[in-house]
Amino acid sequence: MKIYHTTAGIVIVDNGHCFLSLEKDWDVFINRDHLYRQLKEEVATLTRAGGPEWLEQQQILAPVGTQEIWAAGVTYLRSKTARMEESRDSGGATFYDKVYEATRPELFFKSVGSKVMGHRQPVRIRKDSTWNVPEPELTLVINSSGTIAGYTIGNDMSSRSIEGENPLYLPQAKVYDGSAAIGPCVLVSDKPLSPDTVISMSISRQNKTVFEGSVAISQMKRSHQELVDYLYRESSFAGGACLMTGTCVVPDNDFTLAAGDVITIHIEGIGTLVNTVAT
Repeated sequence: MKIYHTTAGIVIVDNGHCFLSLEKDWDVFINRDHLYRQLKEEVATLTRAGGPEWLEQQQILAPVGTQEIWAAGVTYLRSKTARMEESRDSGGATFYDKVYEATRPELFFKSVGSKVMGHRQPVRIRKDSTWNVPEPELTLVINSSGTIAGYTIGNDMSSRSIEGENPLYLPQAKVYDGSAAIGPCVLVSDKPLSPDTVISMSISRQNKTVFEGSVAISQMKRSHQELVDYLYRESSFAGGACLMTGTCVVPDNDFTLAAGDVITIHIEGIGTLVNTVAT
């Protein structure tokens, strides 16, 4: 089942049929215990609002309320290699090697929910950065008790020239207006996402593909629950949280985003998140 946050309300999609939930508050909705079971029970009581065509006519918002957005870094080998390459001149390369092998993962704050971009909304690159990339990431939707309620797609926009200059500049490289996009929906299932699930990303510039790549989430070094446990270890989230789980689809070092680029991220079973770099 999938849930969409729209201007019409919270839409539940089950077997291709769309239902408008009676619950209007996203935070209350996402924090219900045993969410999959409750969704099944709820749609049995609702009148169908329409099909896929009806949903396409709705304005889709980012599937967040007051949730904080966090991210995990260096969870894939390719990510570790890329971070070491960008930080070599600053002498910070060894830190990424160490965190990849360490027991404790790298976790960092990404955005408040109110600043997250949704499907087909613009993302930004910093004006004071010369090397900018999107990072396609499976994103966990976690309730207030630390249970994974569902899965969505995240775009962790990153200023690699700033992070590469000094690892202590990570917050500036990662946290700025238009630096986080999530959507288009949340996949809610009665079983964990298959490790064979593939994340793919393409970037087009003036209607020409300038990058594409894909990876299975089985290549991730850490488990989803391990990341959640560390995030919630000494922090509480009254409305829950979203956690981007890292990337392995990294453009080559000679690539940087430009205004007008279209970023398309697809995760099997969830859907496709599309964002354009603001001019």
